[in-house]
Amino acid sequence: MEELIPSLAAYLLILTRVTAFFVTLPLFSYKAIPTTQRIIFGALIAWMMVYTIEVPELTIDGAYILLVMKEAMVGLAIGIIAYIIMAAIQIAGGFIDFQMGFAIANVIDPQTGAQSPLMGQFFNSLAILLLLALNGHHMLLDGVFYSYQFMPLDQLWPAFGDERVVELVIKTFAKAFGIAFQMSIPIVATLFLVDLALGITARAVPQLNIFVVGFPIKIGVSFIVLFIVMGVMVAVMQELFEFMIISMRNLMMLLGGG
Repeated sequence: MEELIPSLAAYLLILTRVTAFFVTLPLFSYKAIPTTQRIIFGALIAWMMVYTIEVPELTIDGAYILLVMKEAMVGLAIGIIAYIIMAAIQIAGGFIDFQMGFAIANVIDPQTGAQSPLMGQFFNSLAILLLLALNGHHMLLDGVFYSYQFMPLDQLWPAFGDERVVELVIKTFAKAFGIAFQMSIPIVATLFLVDLALGITARAVPQLNIFVVGFPIKIGVSFIVLFIVMGVMVAVMQELFEFMIISMRNLMMLLGGG
């Protein structure tokens, strides 16, 4: 019984970090996945991690409550940094939808339950399938496992007040926005040229109803360009996944005081 209490205390701390990690982590936080199944999966992952990481001697006291709060904040922080990067895909879809004219048609995002751009949801589904094909979900689970090397269970408070953490979040958001622009620029630039051509046509042939003709032309050109640059899109998504793993590792190092 005396050995069970420290193990139980460590298990509850690990469970807190893992479940908080799953709340914001892409793929695992989808609302389409029942909450009960996510809790059971988190409990199984935490149970396995108790026997695979170095568990210190812990007692349930006042300091233990602070450790629970720390574990929840660490799990949320690591998941949020991954979510910020994956949100770049929907930002790219928003850029494209605005130029295509699809901005008036939104669909429900299964992760947040809110409305999202049509092309953004298509890119998001493609990215999730690519992430699964590349075993990216294993790398995400490795992230929460190896986080204990940077932030042990008995470390009372991570370095959230460090200015390097704020700088990392800002640079991550800027890089994610840049990647989103990089994904959308082929279609956006092509549609800009299409708009320019339609404007010249409208001036040259005033009898032509450019609003009726231009809408299907822009949609058709967008899908043709999207088909041509699909290989580039997949390559950028792979770069995005690598950047996500690196950003998670850098955040864990900074929170651990590294």
